[in-house]
Amino acid sequence: MNLDKKKIRILVVGCGNMGTAHASAYHQLDGFEICGLVSTGESKNVLNDLLGGGYSIFDDYRTALLQTKPDAVCISTYPDTHETYAIQAMEQGCHVFIEKPLADTLAGAKRVAEAAIKYNKKLLIGYILRYHPSWQKFIKLSHEMGKPLVMRMNLNQQSQGAKWDVHKNLMKSLSPIVDCGVHYIDVMCQMTRSKPIQVSAIGARLTDDIPIGNYNYGHLHITFEDGSVGWYEAGWGPMISETAFFVKDVFGPKGSVSIVAKDAAAIGKSSSIEDHTKTEGIRVHYAALNANQHFLTPDLWVDLKDEPDHQELCNREQRFFLKAIDENLDLTDATADAINSLMIAFACDQSVKNGEVVRLS
Repeated sequence: MNLDKKKIRILVVGCGNMGTAHASAYHQLDGFEICGLVSTGESKNVLNDLLGGGYSIFDDYRTALLQTKPDAVCISTYPDTHETYAIQAMEQGCHVFIEKPLADTLAGAKRVAEAAIKYNKKLLIGYILRYHPSWQKFIKLSHEMGKPLVMRMNLNQQSQGAKWDVHKNLMKSLSPIVDCGVHYIDVMCQMTRSKPIQVSAIGARLTDDIPIGNYNYGHLHITFEDGSVGWYEAGWGPMISETAFFVKDVFGPKGSVSIVAKDAAAIGKSSSIEDHTKTEGIRVHYAALNANQHFLTPDLWVDLKDEPDHQELCNREQRFFLKAIDENLDLTDATADAINSLMIAFACDQSVKNGEVVRLS
């Protein structure tokens, strides 16, 4: 990185949980300078106070974009704004960091990716697990288990109060298996390194607090070309059980790899964003048997010395964004992966709604 380069002036749009975390990263990283905070409600003032005050605040995104003339924009708003905000930013000459999902439709996600190419701007989507050393290790170890793989993952969230309000607002655009599922579908694709060929999914509407036709619990299944299969489960709301809400497990012919989050998976923590990325330990089991048909090798516990908290993960993510801008890194493959995981998630959503298996081209 060229230390003599001027700081990247960044406009932060959306000041909720993720917007606050990203703004905190920009506030402390030398390569960035926040030029404005944007939200429609009080969250921008709360965030400004948290960061010591002094930042310009705006109610309207378009006004902020034209007045501050940033070099980059960080978009952490609800998914139904992502496409429009990202394209407007790139039209104004800005690089874009955007929280997942890239858009609330597959066609919209492709339009954002096309705009990044058209305007020659960096587009980085917030797949935070890609920056977590323990998740990187989890995926690497899965490659030692042979093929096909069986992948089992979930993240159910028992929510109330403000967190339930957030979930209800999210469900105006997307279901839980799309909004959260893209993270874990992306992990499955990295594990198998194979093409998904079909999906099926089920869902249930467990509350009158969301519109008819929407659902707040979903369970998806993916079949890959190499014979691997995976499922992901996600539910949001005050009725969701916290029993076994945190499962991250993969096994193949040679054994299994499991994230064991003893503390993060404790009752009462299912809606804690801080705990969603925790691993705490990885257990590796080897299937090989000796002559007496007993396990040849004892299970291995992987020591996770580098276990960043949620804020540090956001810091690492934004350091990479800065590096991508400064060093002109090619983000084409990462964008394609994000669109691929979103395509799979939307196919699962389609399966919930029509009750049919969806075959992928």
